[in-house]
Amino acid sequence: MKRQILIKNAKIVNEGKIVEGDILIEDDIIKEIDTSISVKSADMTVIDAEGNYVLPGLIDDQVHFREPGLTHKADIESESRAALAGGITSFIEMPNTNPQTTTVEKLEEKFAIAAQSSHANYSFMFGGTNDNLDEILKVDPKTVAGLKLFLGSSTGNMLVDDPKVLEKIFSSTDMVISVHCEDEGTIRENLAKYKAEYGDDIPMELHPIIRSEEACYLSSSKAIELAKKTGARLHVFHLSTGKETSLFTNKIPLKDKKITSEVCIHHLWFSDEDYAKKGSHIKWNPAVKTAKDRDQLLKALLDDRIDVIATDHAPHTLKEKNNPYTSAPSGGPLVQHALVALLEMHHQGKISIEKIVEKACHNPAILFDVEKRGYIKEGYFADVVIVDLNSPWTVNKANILYKCGWSPFEGNTFKSRVTHTILNGQLVYNNFKVLDVKAAKRLTFNR
Repeated sequence: MKRQILIKNAKIVNEGKIVEGDILIEDDIIKEIDTSISVKSADMTVIDAEGNYVLPGLIDDQVHFREPGLTHKADIESESRAALAGGITSFIEMPNTNPQTTTVEKLEEKFAIAAQSSHANYSFMFGGTNDNLDEILKVDPKTVAGLKLFLGSSTGNMLVDDPKVLEKIFSSTDMVISVHCEDEGTIRENLAKYKAEYGDDIPMELHPIIRSEEACYLSSSKAIELAKKTGARLHVFHLSTGKETSLFTNKIPLKDKKITSEVCIHHLWFSDEDYAKKGSHIKWNPAVKTAKDRDQLLKALLDDRIDVIATDHAPHTLKEKNNPYTSAPSGGPLVQHALVALLEMHHQGKISIEKIVEKACHNPAILFDVEKRGYIKEGYFADVVIVDLNSPWTVNKANILYKCGWSPFEGNTFKSRVTHTILNGQLVYNNFKVLDVKAAKRLTFNR
């Protein structure tokens, strides 16, 4: 017998429009979308979404779930549960785990872990290093989201800093090459200067001066120059400066772009004015910069120079975060609160719900060729999120689902909440409770 869910009276947000209607889900697929669909059997689950918005499940193209090897901070099981609570139904996880995902064997081991423990749909990036080109060439592009290169050092120290190797990688693969862009030489010079002045206890407010606009722009512009030279398909992760937005175009549709970019929640929300209060809890690489940068990033997102919104979810324990500047790691947990933060920006008049869906659902699917996800369409997988825009709640220790147990949004009251998350046709989250239902699938790609 077919498993059926009927969502009634929904404000369906899809492809730039909001349409009122019903959605019939049969097994793992969206079967029918219409203005009114009648209940077909007593066994059918009916959800009345009256007054609420129904969005496609978000696809987060950049998370660090810390498994294997760093599971005291997070793991695939814990963070994928938090993702579902935040309306993120699919994630692409990064290679800087321990061991690093820089061989096909290690990649397959990660897929095996996720198959057992992930609550959300999953895929991984394969990691490039100064000496693993042979392994990169073994990767089947149909089975993996893409290739990740760190052009600035981050957790796991996977820095690729040999120009000849970089050019060879860019010339040798058709996969999307996603890059972390910060110029290492500039950062080291800045760090040495402030370390001489303060020792290890550098004031947190100097983080965006050390990991500066210049460091970001220098690296991003070089990567783009190399992509143009080699014809590589380049995606620049987590832009943090207004200056970098000038490197990208909105003159052609996303599907035709060879060079694309992303902005993360924290760079749209926080500014350097928040370091005084938040300290290392908003220490990310690249750094949160000025309010002007934040405004310019939002502008570029709205005019389509920036293509995707992601989280760069990267948890560390509070004990680690409370270290002095030089030993406090960069990164923070975000998947549970990204969508409600975006909806808060909608309440503030900064972004439309249609644009949120375009950047967090449709565009990651286009950019990474994700098969039958990211839209509310008949025949697509039923990854669906219902949100109530008028149901305030406050982030606190009791309702945080991250394994690390903290959030940079603690104490924030959000006007909106996720009420239901449906994954592959099964209800997996309902009003602050992740249900004990395993419905996750490995992402597949149209390549």
